[in-house]
Amino acid sequence: MEAVAAKSSSPAARLEGVNAPPQPSKMGGTLYRGREGMWSWVFHRITGVAIFFFLLVHVLDTALVRVSPEAYNAVIGAYKTPIMGLGEIGLVAAIGYHALNGLRIILIDFWSKGAKYQKPMFWGVIILWAVLLIGFVPRQLMHVFGGA
Repeated sequence: MEAVAAKSSSPAARLEGVNAPPQPSKMGGTLYRGREGMWSWVFHRITGVAIFFFLLVHVLDTALVRVSPEAYNAVIGAYKTPIMGLGEIGLVAAIGYHALNGLRIILIDFWSKGAKYQKPMFWGVIILWAVLLIGFVPRQLMHVFGGA
């Protein structure tokens, strides 16, 4: 009996490593670990803000037609430049990701197994988004640079 007591000198020595507090991550102690859920959240917020600012500018430039039709025509002329055509690709990419990820979020919230399948659904969103962009981008580039 005393031999057992000698082996385990203190309760702390016996429990070393058991229920130890988690060590801070390599990412500066952040709660997120850079997994699919975090990146989905980050991209959803970035695309949402980008779409908001696009809509704000769109409303303002459309309202310009009542103030000065000449200024409106100048703004619309600026939108026909190649740089704005490339910006339209970014806009379509943002809207597509935001919409598909929004459907994923709805499934996570309202489907009883949504949280269990959130990771495969994220990759499904990314794959579907990429397929849609593969169909859109070449046609848009032909329109921007080819005059089609």
